[in-house]
Amino acid sequence: MTIFSKIIAGQIPSYKIAENEKFFAFLDIFPLAEGHVLVVPKVETDKFFDLEDAYLSEMLLFAKPIAHAIEKAFDCNRCGISVVGLEVPHAHLHLLPINDADDLNFTRDKLEMSKDELKRVQETILRYL
Repeated sequence: MTIFSKIIAGQIPSYKIAENEKFFAFLDIFPLAEGHVLVVPKVETDKFFDLEDAYLSEMLLFAKPIAHAIEKAFDCNRCGISVVGLEVPHAHLHLLPINDADDLNFTRDKLEMSKDELKRVQETILRYL
């Protein structure tokens, strides 16, 4: 089981943003920016583009209202999307508020956020969802 499967199963706590029968979205606890959300399929597939075509399109449609909520919740130019997939062998995409392309630079230092700060970010996004 990947760490994402354990989060989906509730074995590891998370700051859930949205869920349906196929996908789970939650805050990245080591974010590049406040509002950094991970969208994960409930099926364990290592590589993003190994997901079935229908699943890929449904994943983007699941992410769309979350992206809009992020744009409303944070002072940003838009919600950026990135698929990196090196840190966890479970397909996922990153949604985060950005103002320029460098905001998607995953080699930058991550933010250190307290549980209270993460809870505040979760509540902020949920207000706009």
